[in-house]
Amino acid sequence: MTTPSKFDIDVQDISRNHLNEFIKNCAKKLNDTELTLLEIGPEERSEVKTYFNNCDIKTLDIVSDYNPDIVGDITKYNSHILDSSFDIITCLEVLEHTVNPFNAIEELRRILKHGGYLMVSAPLNWRIHGPIPDCWRFTEFGWKVLLKDFDIVEINKLESPDRNLFPIRYNILVKCNKNKNVDVHSMKFEPVS
Repeated sequence: MTTPSKFDIDVQDISRNHLNEFIKNCAKKLNDTELTLLEIGPEERSEVKTYFNNCDIKTLDIVSDYNPDIVGDITKYNSHILDSSFDIITCLEVLEHTVNPFNAIEELRRILKHGGYLMVSAPLNWRIHGPIPDCWRFTEFGWKVLLKDFDIVEINKLESPDRNLFPIRYNILVKCNKNKNVDVHSMKFEPVS
């Protein structure tokens, strides 16, 4: 087993706190007793349940090990989940572990209501980690391609110390727009700062 670097050890708590602040800030805007929320892959932790304490929360995981409400693979069509079932979906620290993040985003969009919110996050400048597999890292451009058929509300990034344009992580809030169907080849990209 490879030992984490000093960098990873130094920023682990900073990174976790950054994600928790993002969850807390989103909950301030979206936490409502009328809303249904699906949390993807929380395993044994759930800051989402702590901050979204007014929502009706369900959990989904690819395995039954952590007793999720729904067992399913977000990279595939899940016939046991109806279209437009959820007002909010949180997919935090999960997409980098999927074998097909493009299919995952399509499935999350299918089960999210039009006008509903998707909260996603993943590391960029971070070591390979479990659960295995750890397949992907997404730049800001990559996020915009993945989320092309959503309306971006917020792109929240944790910058790497002394390393511009290589953030430790991204946390993103988007709104589901079922009327969008963007051709990736028509997308225009602006420089990031």
